[in-house]
Formats: sequence, C-alpha cells, structure tokens
Amino acid sequence: MELVETVIEDARWEAFGLATLAERAGRATLDRLDLPVEGFSIGLMGCDDARIAVLNADFRGKPAPTNVLSWPSDERGAEFVGEAPQRPDPGPAEDPESLGDIAIAFETCAREAEEQGKPMLDHVTHLIVHGVLHLLGYDHIEEEDAAVMEALEVQILASLGVSDPY
Repeated sequence: MELVETVIEDARWEAFGLATLAERAGRATLDRLDLPVEGFSIGLMGCDDARIAVLNADFRGKPAPTNVLSWPSDERGAEFVGEAPQRPDPGPAEDPESLGDIAIAFETCAREAEEQGKPMLDHVTHLIVHGVLHLLGYDHIEEEDAAVMEALEVQILASLGVSDPY
C-alpha cells in the first residue's frame, strides 16, 4: 500500500516522476522517525504557481506563489521549544491515519533550484521531506525548533543521497 496519494494538477509533475519521488521521500521521513509507514497516509498535490497562489491566499493570507504548503490533519506541535513534537498514533494498515496534505508548485520549485544551483530532483525531495515534517508537527518559527527540523532534514536527505541543502 502506498503512503503518499499523489494528485497531479500540472502535467509537468507527471513527467518529473513526482509520485515516485514523494513516496520515497515520505517513507524515508517516517523511517527516520521510527514510524510505521503502513499506519499512515499523506495526500500530495502537484500543481502550478497559479493554483498554489490561490491556496496561499486562502490559507495564509499571502496572495503569491510559494514552493510548498502543508496542512496537518491534527495539531502535533512540540510542548516546549526545541523538543520533538508528539508522535502520531498509526491507524491499521487497512485504514491508515491521515497525517494531512501537501501542495507543491512546479514553477517556483524549478526557479528556486536554478537560483540555488541545485538539481530540481534534490530540491523537490527536500521540500517533500520538509512538508512531511510539518505534517508531523515540526516547525521552524523558533530558532531551536528550526535547528531540530533542519538536522532531521539533513539526516533524511543524506539517507536518500541528497546533500545538505543548508
């Protein structure tokens, strides 16, 4: 059974292989946190800048495109700054617990990868790992929380053969 249910709204993501990449990145993230992949599900939408700008305006009051957005299914944030968030309880394999949804925009990801001199595959892998960590309650608002989240991202990406994005 797949962990990530991918919906493609922009055909460029289909050609890019987003569904396979998302599954791989999502599994690596849960594996690193010792969470059972078969107990969870994630929704991912591969869209364009126009669609993500509407979502960003609707949900964050920012009417502009962004690279990735996430909507956790539950509040899982850490109780104290610098600590790991509460671990979610998995559902049964036949009815996995939804961690939430992620949207990712093609043009912004492509532009950022080019500006940063990174392969787009590596950049998108990083953004999916980042989004999954947000679904799990990690954030980067406070410096201590950002350090925890970034350290996990670096470890997960290394397990996928992606160099440190920071």
